[in-house]
Amino acid sequence: MKIVISEKKTGKSYGIDLAKDKDSALIGKKIGDKLEGGAVGAEGYELEITGGSDSSGFPMRRDVSGPRRVGVILNSGTGFRKLGKGVRAKRNVRGNIISDQIVQVNTKVVTAGSKPLEEIFPKAAAGEGKKDEKKK
Repeated sequence: MKIVISEKKTGKSYGIDLAKDKDSALIGKKIGDKLEGGAVGAEGYELEITGGSDSSGFPMRRDVSGPRRVGVILNSGTGFRKLGKGVRAKRNVRGNIISDQIVQVNTKVVTAGSKPLEEIFPKAAAGEGKKDEKKK
């Protein structure tokens, strides 16, 4: 499972691949729940779950209950591109509970820890320089 941590203060995001044994700390949590950063390697941080997607790319939606994939009629919001004024369409989305089919979980920082995220996840910050390496 991949965890994406977004930090509003710096405007950066950090991606972490979690091992299978650590996934169990997230399974059963809902969008909007808070979790300790220690569960994902960010000691001292408090994170809030903001969404995610499954292995087929279907997004999680806050107002759909349960861990299931379901087709719902939407007119705006997550999982729907605006097609015009008053247009509604049926779209497949995931429920708001994290299950074992979810491959990416999006989070945001609620309470920052003592160390900045750039120090905790230096590989993610080093990923910005890849563009420069290809030019050489």
